[in-house]
Parts: sequence; C-alpha cells; structure tokens
Amino acid sequence: MSRIGIKPIPVPKGVTVTKEGDCLTVKGPKGVLSRTFHPEMVIKIGSDRIVVERPSDHRLHRSLHGLTRTLIANMVHGVTEGYEKTLEISGMGYRAQKQGDKVILNLGFIKPVEIVPPEGIEITVNSPTSITVKGIDKEKVGQVAAEIRALRKPEPYRGSGVKYAGEQIRRKVAKATK
Repeated sequence: MSRIGIKPIPVPKGVTVTKEGDCLTVKGPKGVLSRTFHPEMVIKIGSDRIVVERPSDHRLHRSLHGLTRTLIANMVHGVTEGYEKTLEISGMGYRAQKQGDKVILNLGFIKPVEIVPPEGIEITVNSPTSITVKGIDKEKVGQVAAEIRALRKPEPYRGSGVKYAGEQIRRKVAKATK
C-alpha cells in the first residue's frame, strides 16, 4: 500500500471540489484550479475530505496512487493558502526592480533581462536583492522561480548569481598564488 496515497485529503471550509469525468476542479478563496487525472484512478469526494483509491495492485496503479493524491492535495493547498518561492540575488551590480507588472533584472549581461510573469503568477521585488514568486499553482510557481534562477546560476567561487532563499552553495577554493 502507498503510505501517501491512502491518506485522506481534508477539504477546508470555503473550498468546493467537483469532478466531471477525469477532470477535477477545486475552487477556493484564492482562485480556481483544474486538472485531468488518469481515468482508472478512483477519486471519491466527500463533504469534508477526498479519498483516492486504486483499482488494483498493478504497477501503473501503484505508481499513480500517491501521485494523484499529492497533486489533489497541492491543488487544495494552493486555492486556500497559495505558494511562494523567494530568490536572493548576490553579486557586484546585480539587482532587480519592478516596472509595472514586469521585473527587470541586471545580472551582468549587456542588456537587462525583462521578465513578464505568466497568468496566475505574481512577482514582487522585496528589495533590490530579493524576489518573491507567488501563485496558487505549485508547478507554475516552481517553474517561474527555476527559470529566473537559470538566468544566472550561483557560481561556486564567489557565490554570485541568483539562488533560492536558504539554498546552500558549495564553495570552491580559488587557485593559490605564489
């Protein structure tokens, strides 16, 4: 049995869950999320909880059991509380600024990099060296944060670049001079 898949998902007050065929829609105070799941997975919606069951112990069903439960739990958490990732910028002259709805990053390139957030994502600049990505969809928030980090990954000698808040950068010792 899947230890994660058998856990029921609590549905807080103010959240409605509807299922039409293979598509599950979750509505909450922060917004609406919908996703299509594998047709063979059994999703039972109660008044205060959701239970995911698998039809058999086939390998495919076992692998989808925990995944389906986790995706539904992420949807419920997203429409109630939302997700956020914080990025830190370090380096000489590296900074961020907000201009309208887009963010302009100076990361040591010839031209500044402009980032326009996709629909459902909000990017805020807390300080010139700190950016927060917020949204209700965990996948989108993580993807946008990863794309921003990929613009200038932290380098191991000086540690300059864009990194997640709390991320440990393994530092290397520079070449010794005589």
